[in-house]
Amino acid sequence: MDMKYYFIKAVRKLYPLAFLAPEGDKGIATIGHREYIGGNWDEIGTLQFDFLKSKGLKPDSYLLDIACGSLRLGVRAIPYLEARHYLGIEKEKGLVQAGLNNELSQGLREEKQPHIVISDAFEIDKLGQLIDFAIAQSLFSHLPPDLIHLCFRNLHPWLRSGGVFYATYFEVPTPRKNPSKPHDHGYFAYTAKEMVEFGESNGFTATYIGDWNHPRNQVIVEYKKH
Repeated sequence: MDMKYYFIKAVRKLYPLAFLAPEGDKGIATIGHREYIGGNWDEIGTLQFDFLKSKGLKPDSYLLDIACGSLRLGVRAIPYLEARHYLGIEKEKGLVQAGLNNELSQGLREEKQPHIVISDAFEIDKLGQLIDFAIAQSLFSHLPPDLIHLCFRNLHPWLRSGGVFYATYFEVPTPRKNPSKPHDHGYFAYTAKEMVEFGESNGFTATYIGDWNHPRNQVIVEYKKH
């Protein structure tokens, strides 16, 4: 068996339904907004929310959910945070619409006014708000290095002094040749050293946390401004 066979087998195990779906609106329509982002809706949503609260997230904090998708974290964070304190950025408009329409009541949307920007270029400046906490859960597992660097560069000026950014990823012991283009259902993995360097080359101090009980064994790193 060649390496391609084992790669396909591994991705099918990680994302059994998403692997069969195309990217974008067609894929969302095919498998639904929860499965499109990888499933484990309740488990990973709760994991993120509890983790952020353990790190000091309060109702008056401004939280940026990078690649917020269909609001797996948002459905927990939006009711908890003060109005307009939940910020999101996402490239797939259809995912955001599905999350807002199917996962949040109209009353809650009107009360909490989540502020979400649709962008495929991490245009965090369009939110116009300094950020206390940011998280990118399973985003870097779909991105090549150039887009990871772009995310860090665009976040840096908007992270408040004392603010913190958490990012998860699939960890490998030695550098691997990842795809050159991003893909919603692709598999990208990095070493701990690479993940530290992504942050440090863009003005952050990185602290490796590692295991945080993620169901797909993604590990997590903390980034603070220098």
